Amino acid sequence: MRGSDYAELRAFAAIAEHGSFVRAAAHLGLSPSALSQTIRTLEERLGVRLLNRTTRSVAPSEAGARLLAKLRPALDDLDAAVAQVRDERDTPAGLLRINASRIAAVQHIAPLLGEFHARYPDIVVDLVTDDRLVDIVAGRFDAGVRLGEMVEQDMVTVRLGGDAEMMVVGAPEYLQRNGVPRDPRELRKHRCVNFRWPTDGSLYHWEFERAAANGPEKLEAAVEGPLIVTEPEVALRAVLDGIGLAYLFDFHVREALAAGRLQRVLAEWTPAFPGFYLYYPSRRQMPAPLRAFVDFVHERQAPVHARQRPGSAKPAAARRPAARPGRR
Repeated sequence: MRGSDYAELRAFAAIAEHGSFVRAAAHLGLSPSALSQTIRTLEERLGVRLLNRTTRSVAPSEAGARLLAKLRPALDDLDAAVAQVRDERDTPAGLLRINASRIAAVQHIAPLLGEFHARYPDIVVDLVTDDRLVDIVAGRFDAGVRLGEMVEQDMVTVRLGGDAEMMVVGAPEYLQRNGVPRDPRELRKHRCVNFRWPTDGSLYHWEFERAAANGPEKLEAAVEGPLIVTEPEVALRAVLDGIGLAYLFDFHVREALAAGRLQRVLAEWTPAFPGFYLYYPSRRQMPAPLRAFVDFVHERQAPVHARQRPGSAKPAAARRPAARPGRR
């Protein structure tokens, strides 16, 4: 195989898997125009159309799908061989692709990157933020970061921090004027900041649970109010300004609560739940960049694990709410 043959076939596989010339070009480190020319050259040389293109999508043709089915295992073997050679280096090097929800990326991955890069300067971290729950294997990511309740049970997991909490909060002035709700059903009398899922446009129903004699009592509240957002930071600013009540992660409101700028309500209805996890497929030969990152996370999380109850590394799945902002 000529070097150009390998480059052309790898380019075709990347476009077919990403479903986009732009995303595939970014993954390969090429310009979209150069990638388009590479595919034209390959199709002309083979005498067959490999990709069906429209203004909105790119998908393999029938011939392209057959080629991809045979090509993908061969490319995987080549990637594994290259990774094995790199693993023999004293310093791990290569590309580490991570898919994370925006909240997980900001709260848990971003704070690690400076120290990780200082320790492993030859590892390039490709961090993709996506609030959809994606298949990291199909997307050719090395790892993902989501709430534990959303991680498939066949994944290997590493906990990032401790349990998480959602908190209903309001400005003291708002609560003084409108009263403090004692039960989630009372939220219908309050102005609330709604959250719209960017993925499908639906509104998040606030989820509640509390201990009861006959087992957990669970409720969902479809709230109403003067504001609908897709960014938690906008909701936080709005509730600080007295617009109404909001339902946010504890790390968004911790400082404002400590300063007395916000007040928590319905605390007994919002217990903690399993927080965020780094997860990845079980592999006998883990790529060196992923192994380095997993070891680094384990090292950073050791104090957290020491405070938690010993047990399986798998995330708890007994409690699976329908949705939480940022969980996807």
